[in-house]
Amino acid sequence: MNSNEPLAPGDHVVLVDDKGRRRLVKLRSGGQLHSHAGVIAHDHIIGGKEGCVVISSSGRKFMVFRPTLSDIVLRMPRGAQIIYPKDLAQILLISDIFPGVRVVESGVGSGALSIALLRAGALVTGYEMREDFANIAKRNVEEFLGSDIPYEIKLRDIREGIDESNVDRVVLDLPEPWSVVDLVEAALHPGGILLCYLPTINQTAQLRNRLKTSKFVLVETIELLLRSWHIDERSVRPDHRMVAHTGFITSAKLIS
Repeated sequence: MNSNEPLAPGDHVVLVDDKGRRRLVKLRSGGQLHSHAGVIAHDHIIGGKEGCVVISSSGRKFMVFRPTLSDIVLRMPRGAQIIYPKDLAQILLISDIFPGVRVVESGVGSGALSIALLRAGALVTGYEMREDFANIAKRNVEEFLGSDIPYEIKLRDIREGIDESNVDRVVLDLPEPWSVVDLVEAALHPGGILLCYLPTINQTAQLRNRLKTSKFVLVETIELLLRSWHIDERSVRPDHRMVAHTGFITSAKLIS
């Protein structure tokens, strides 16, 4: 979709009010958005261009934009907790994701990481133990990326085995990734990248200890902190709130 094309039924848009609050909406003919700021008819948006302004029934102004990946991830339906956008961005870089790269993902959750990988052009096979999470992830991927995306979810514990071989990347969002290091070694080709996302430093330390006895090298662990700033004439200071700890990202490369 060319972002300069007129907005059409089925498109997703983000409506931003005068306080910067955002709402993710899928346009449909005859549809309406009801909010504390009044009602907005979808038909007033359909046919317009991104960046237009619509007026609610109470006279409030809303700016209309196509959603960014961050908008989608933060506002899509969830089952499991999502990986935060700041971490998703770094995961794509550390894992060196590019069009056509083959990725095995485990712990697909609500599909946030899957969507980020797929939008970057990866061919993704996911492993997920919970059928409800798998269904939510599939729906989210199809809702925002379409049904023809190269995406498969296998409904089982990855500890039972990885079917794929000679893959380029393995990305794990699991509580005990150290338990599948042997399986990952067998699935990756030499030079392939393992990336693990963990919430606590205790889990991360246990993973690092396991990697010491593996064929993985160049092991690194990072944590990302995101702090925005308040800038208003002479009032220039960090915002009182910040996105602090969300998770630890550990990466490593496989040798032969």
